[in-house]
Amino acid sequence: MPIKRKKRMTQKIQPSLFGLKYSNRDYTNPETWGKNMFNSSFPAALAVYMYSKDINCVYIKTDKKNKIEHSKISTKELFGIDPLDKNTFYAFESVYTPFQQFYKGTIPRIDLVIQNKKSGVCTKGLEIKLTALPDNSTCELKDNEFSCELVIRPDTISYLACNIAQHYLGNKTKLTKLMADFVKIKQWDNEKEIIKNYDLFVTFADELAKMHYEKQSALILQPVWKTDGKSPQLAENCLDTFIWSDLALIHLFTDFYGDTPNRIGRTERTLVWLVKMLHEFVQTNQFNAAEIIDKLSFNTKNDKAFSVNGKITYPMLKCNELTKPRIKKNEIKNIILGGGQNLLSPERRFDAIIYNSPELFD
Repeated sequence: MPIKRKKRMTQKIQPSLFGLKYSNRDYTNPETWGKNMFNSSFPAALAVYMYSKDINCVYIKTDKKNKIEHSKISTKELFGIDPLDKNTFYAFESVYTPFQQFYKGTIPRIDLVIQNKKSGVCTKGLEIKLTALPDNSTCELKDNEFSCELVIRPDTISYLACNIAQHYLGNKTKLTKLMADFVKIKQWDNEKEIIKNYDLFVTFADELAKMHYEKQSALILQPVWKTDGKSPQLAENCLDTFIWSDLALIHLFTDFYGDTPNRIGRTERTLVWLVKMLHEFVQTNQFNAAEIIDKLSFNTKNDKAFSVNGKITYPMLKCNELTKPRIKKNEIKNIILGGGQNLLSPERRFDAIIYNSPELFD
């Protein structure tokens, strides 16, 4: 009599993203794949996937002369914990509690908070910018001149201030000394007064960077997804991750400065916000970010702090990894798991490309 063999049960993999086992998002829920959630979840999974392949992120930072330089940073160093550890928790759109002490009023949420599940300690807070490569300003250029647009929101500037302030809580002497000349400004919301003294802001930013460069730390996680020029088709080498330090971010809104500005535009205003936040910090250990952003608007909408196109970001992003990203398109199926691509709502270009590229998952 033949022996009956038990049928081998194969466990079906549920929709998920690589490495994000413990998270405040349920990837079996279609809503988690819609709107802006995917734009922060996927970058986190990409960074973890790169770690699993021993590929470090490109780290954009500044040197002691306040010049942009590139190095590499592992996802483990970036997150402050092994990204694949059983105690690593991914909290999206959450409060980064170590910064709570700096805010008067409500603390804004940040895109991603990494937490040690066992100890409860928040190890890192990051803003996430998933960006298309090339953007409209560089798509007609040569392949090695492609770059990305970056849009920075007002809350990011308050995180930038906190990132710096945390290093001076115990001793504010040096930071206070750097800000001594700002006693000249009596009305921070007076555009004419700010323009007249704008040299103070530019000088401060440069001196701060030179003083702080050894303490600078990561603030923005920027994955890029590359297409074949203007086409909607992903390039063969299509994904990589760039990390911006707090000091490198300042370059995005200060490198324009030449002559004294005729008006306070978005980039100038962003520097004023940062300085005002740090100015309040040296006086009281706190600042009212919402009030500063609201009152120092200079007749410009506060929907974003500023945006810079690819021609402006290119000198800071330029490297081999920008021209030839290290993750290939056939690896996307290793990051989006369990048929998660079928739950995407193609409201964003990257979502739409994956949604309309079923061959990536063959």
